[in-house]
Amino acid sequence: MTVKITAHFAFETDTATDLLLQFEAAQIPEQTLNNVETTMTQSEHCARVAAEDDIGERVWIRSEGRFDVNYSVEVEVNRMVPDIAGLDQLAPHDMPGEAVHYMLDSRYCPADRFQSFVEAEFGGTSGGARVIAIRQWIADNFTYVPGSSNANTTGEDSFIERRGICRDYAHVLIMLARASTIPARYVSCFAPRVTPQDFHAVAEVFLADPTVDGGGAWHIVDATDMADPAQTVKIGVGRDAADVSFLTSFGPSNFLEKTVSVEVC
Repeated sequence: MTVKITAHFAFETDTATDLLLQFEAAQIPEQTLNNVETTMTQSEHCARVAAEDDIGERVWIRSEGRFDVNYSVEVEVNRMVPDIAGLDQLAPHDMPGEAVHYMLDSRYCPADRFQSFVEAEFGGTSGGARVIAIRQWIADNFTYVPGSSNANTTGEDSFIERRGICRDYAHVLIMLARASTIPARYVSCFAPRVTPQDFHAVAEVFLADPTVDGGGAWHIVDATDMADPAQTVKIGVGRDAADVSFLTSFGPSNFLEKTVSVEVC
């Protein structure tokens, strides 16, 4: 499966400002990058650093004035996609270190407050069956409304308002999975079926690995149901959107424009 991606975005700052970018597909075993081309406006400083869990890279920029980013890549996706409905969840004491902090509350996902809700709504389910039930509950109760949330909207806000965009859908699924003692993390990605096309957000849940006895693995779940896990190209992962924004500005900045194209070759 080859996915072709092109992206462009631009911003400007009035004074020299530090910005952290994360917009490129990650080079990881489940996806191979070919014909990669990244061009960026020359800046005072530019340095690459490892991203969360060593999935992808971030780029530190110190820039003044207009800054443009152009990116293109062809990605071969070779991801195993089991039916997660039949996967067990691991007991907390069996969790590997990499999964532990994805069971805890984070800035946009106050999971502890929803423990009573998940037991009342999804009691009798566990593991992958619980995750599928959560995804279906979101599908039945939420409306996808562009512009209905902002950078301050939490998963709890979205739960109350019952609307949002991919970022909000992912936060709610992550929040309810963690409330169910299932590690869950936020994934920034590209996916062909996303409408309108943009940087996309899905969740990953840590459940039993069907290929390793007693082992665990991360499995993609898209609460919007727009992204096919077999075609999804990961950019990065984190506790929530704060960890994997494609643009984080450490000072005043003005976002100018953005276009994203993702298609299966």
